[in-house]
Amino acid sequence: MKVLVSLKAVGRAAVVLVWGVAAFGLSAAAEGLTPVGADPQIASHPAYVEETACSSCHADQAAAFATSHHAQAMALATDNTVLADFNNTSFEGSGVKAAFFRKDGRFLVRTEGPDGKEAEFEVKYTFAYEPLQQYLIDLGGGKLQTLDIAWDTQNKKWFWLGTGSPAKPGSTFHWTGPFYRWNRTCIDCHSTDPQTNFRPQTNTYESSYVATSIGCQSCHGGGAAHVKWATAKHGPATEPAEPTLGLSKVSMDTCLACHSRRTRLVGNYQPGGSFLDNFSPAMLRNDLYFPDGQILDEVFEYGSFQQSKMARAGVTCFDCHLPHEGNVKAMGNALCTQCHTQDAPERFAANDPSGDFDTPAHTHHPEGSTGALCANCHMPERTYMKVDPRRDHSFVIPRPDLSELYGTPNACTSCHDGKTNVWAATTLDTWFGKGWRDRQTIAHAFGRAVKSDAASLEALRALVGDGKQAGIVRGTAITEMSRLAGADAAADVKAATEDNDPLVRLGAAEAASNLPPEFRLDAIGRLLGDEKRAVRVAAAKALGSTQSLDFLGDQRRDFDSAVADLKAYVEANADIAETQSTYGTFLLEQGHQQEAEKTLRQAVELDPSLSGARINLAELYRATGDGAKSQQTYAEAVSANPDRADLRFGHGLSLVRQKAMEEAIHELEMAVRLEPGNTRYRMTAAVALDSVGHTDQAFALFDPDQADATADANLLGTAIQMGLKLGLYPETLSFATALARLQPDNQQVAELVRQLQAASQDSK
Repeated sequence: MKVLVSLKAVGRAAVVLVWGVAAFGLSAAAEGLTPVGADPQIASHPAYVEETACSSCHADQAAAFATSHHAQAMALATDNTVLADFNNTSFEGSGVKAAFFRKDGRFLVRTEGPDGKEAEFEVKYTFAYEPLQQYLIDLGGGKLQTLDIAWDTQNKKWFWLGTGSPAKPGSTFHWTGPFYRWNRTCIDCHSTDPQTNFRPQTNTYESSYVATSIGCQSCHGGGAAHVKWATAKHGPATEPAEPTLGLSKVSMDTCLACHSRRTRLVGNYQPGGSFLDNFSPAMLRNDLYFPDGQILDEVFEYGSFQQSKMARAGVTCFDCHLPHEGNVKAMGNALCTQCHTQDAPERFAANDPSGDFDTPAHTHHPEGSTGALCANCHMPERTYMKVDPRRDHSFVIPRPDLSELYGTPNACTSCHDGKTNVWAATTLDTWFGKGWRDRQTIAHAFGRAVKSDAASLEALRALVGDGKQAGIVRGTAITEMSRLAGADAAADVKAATEDNDPLVRLGAAEAASNLPPEFRLDAIGRLLGDEKRAVRVAAAKALGSTQSLDFLGDQRRDFDSAVADLKAYVEANADIAETQSTYGTFLLEQGHQQEAEKTLRQAVELDPSLSGARINLAELYRATGDGAKSQQTYAEAVSANPDRADLRFGHGLSLVRQKAMEEAIHELEMAVRLEPGNTRYRMTAAVALDSVGHTDQAFALFDPDQADATADANLLGTAIQMGLKLGLYPETLSFATALARLQPDNQQVAELVRQLQAASQDSK
């Protein structure tokens, strides 16, 4: 089993470790003493003991765990842990270059630093084990940065993890920036009881952990109470009769704390806690999943597995994976035929998995071939970080017909290179008849929703109301409904708040952000007192703009309590600029101007290249009537990020408000050049040009040859007005015809088309 960390997502790898702790005398850590070790970040944490205390009584489990990738999640850089070639080797490609060498027993890298200059950096830690290994570099202030050039352990070579052009020094995605910061992005799941310990006043870290890598207490929780019990009850070197006493209960939630794309809600997560009280998982967003639920971006297992029939039947991680080694329990199809046999296991009698599946009659592939392996068809692989294939855990049935419609992957054409989806679908017809095409799927609803097709609304509504669907599917569906229908979905959102599944309620809370503010309280007010913290936090976020509404009685108290949960979430993510930026906007909506400004400035300091934080700060000044400061903030933002169209556009609007039209037009035109497909930018620039008498230049921003491809009625209307003003009737006719296509029942537009046709004929 390949377990590797990626910095692209919040979720990190950690399979459950099922063992206890030593039943001999208390360790130095249990007595409050700092354990001795070479790693300066190891510290004594309350309720925890040194990891070495476990193996004395649980040698077999410790030995099994030592063979796992989890045991190698992070380590001090030594001759024994560094797998890469540092013998004066180098890498160069895609505009990135680095040299790797040894000096005085240290592992060094010469590459571009945070100031854009080449410098030498020491590797302090290894990160993960295979199929790739990354390296952590200390840049000072307690900040450990993950180098974006990694070692391919299978092909024995260096490679760059990025795509496209490399990020600039000082930006989010440069290896020295926030995205690649271990303390911010990776710390949760590679060490034992990691504590971020971010200091906002100095923008530094004092991060610590009990053990450098994942250990027993990563999943069982602090072992001090267990060691104390074992020592008092049995004496030294005696196996406790109740080995779990004093330890956290291990469950699926223990695994999902790291095997998920999620946001942490609290700053001191302890194993054994409810997943939805400690984390808020990402729903099936179209930037993370394909319309049929298959993995797209790096999402780990939670969102995939939650969709599956297996999850709804009660299957857990431990049914397939060995808890200590992390490997699967059996090789090949033997893993699946534990349950998928002729006779259903008693445990799953209510969700009958029986059948004769491991035969050529079902697989239609020769026995023993790759095509006959269950996992290859139902858990297809997708490669992340360029060399790391991960299996999909939604257990899909190959659907080449959906691939043709929505671009979803399918195992047939992924395996049979050069074959088409049509070929695969026709082949399945010959094997199974055409009934497989009618199997229920979420792809039609979500695939059409991605295209903002109004016809998807009823399909989404059907998913929300289908109790047989997974909660994450139904929660995502209600969110998509609100995005498409806005206020018209308010009643559906309100109904979803009463669902028994917390993921549906979480979807409803997130959906409320797409409703007009005046609809939100009635729709999701009850979720402020929900039993799950993830739901309460999402509800508080959505209701942040309802400060003018009158909260009464318990609802007011529930709101204050939910806001306290929100503050705890913000504090837990104090070093994440995006979180601080969003919270700053929340504070402004609640009328806390000074606190909002302070929070937004902190967001800018955390990540100067994050345009959203600067936009929010500039808009705070605009909302509070300080146009000059708003314009200045936008100017600073543009200086830091000159190639961001959204900043150019915001700056242009701020200059318009300052009546500096010449400068404003320049910025608005730059926004159009940087993002030519944005109709709002184009229309605003045209209006600004027209307002100063440059109507001909304004009209030139609209292309009559592209009118038929334009689906924005406002843009078409603006082009028509300016074309009429200039008397350019043939060109204007193109836009009017396109508008008539969008609004076939608009008689005024139809009449305008007739008049323009006549005028165009007269002008010939």
